[in-house]
Amino acid sequence: MRPADRALLLLAAGGCAFALCFADAARLRAAAGPDEAERTRLVGQLRLTDLALFTEARYTRHPSQADLHSAFQDHPLALEHFPTGSLIAPPASLARVGAGDTATSEEGGAK
Repeated sequence: MRPADRALLLLAAGGCAFALCFADAARLRAAAGPDEAERTRLVGQLRLTDLALFTEARYTRHPSQADLHSAFQDHPLALEHFPTGSLIAPPASLARVGAGDTATSEEGGAK
């Protein structure tokens, strides 16, 4: 057996293991269907916040709980010094507020 054949065999085995991971995740999700609905109801009832994915700064730990200017607390033109600040998107409500303000100002200017 040539070294290239061994490498191909190893690559194929890794690809199969990767595909099996997705199949197992789908099986576990299907098995947890009723439990997930119950957990979703409980989160809504207890008004829990979002999951803390990052541990660096308060505005990356709980994006829905952060004020909009906490990333620029040192200086308004300061560069982002936490890498996770570039990994999360701005909150969707921020985009809606900006769009709503523009529409309101246009309406106000037309009157």
